[in-house]
Amino acid sequence: MKPRITVVTLGVDDLERSLAFYRDGLGFSTPGVVGTEFEHGAVAFFELEGGLQLAIFKRQDIAHDAQIAHAGPSAVEFTLGHNVRSKAEVDAVMAQAQRAEATITVPAHDTFWGGYAGYFQDPDGHLWEVAWNPHWDLPD
Repeated sequence: MKPRITVVTLGVDDLERSLAFYRDGLGFSTPGVVGTEFEHGAVAFFELEGGLQLAIFKRQDIAHDAQIAHAGPSAVEFTLGHNVRSKAEVDAVMAQAQRAEATITVPAHDTFWGGYAGYFQDPDGHLWEVAWNPHWDLPD
């Protein structure tokens, strides 16, 4: 297996609510919900930089597809990291997330490791960290 991830799929409770959050609130581009003609198949994809895809898929449909029991979600299973080029950009993204009705769990602040970061949760509780790391050069 090559060390490559092509799709990150988030389990959601309400597909339309999550679609609106990511498309309208955060401005992620998407063709919208596809796969509605299939039982357990409705999903929305968002193309991210570098060819990565973000997908949103109903939690119960993921459980069905993976043939596992649907268990309660936990916000600390993983985080999604969005690194930016400046403290001001962290503040701007956090403000955009708040306008999109994200839950701000930690406001942007100077970190112990010398950066600047904050956390928010999407409508389904997925945790995003928005960070500026002075030690990283981000590609254009």
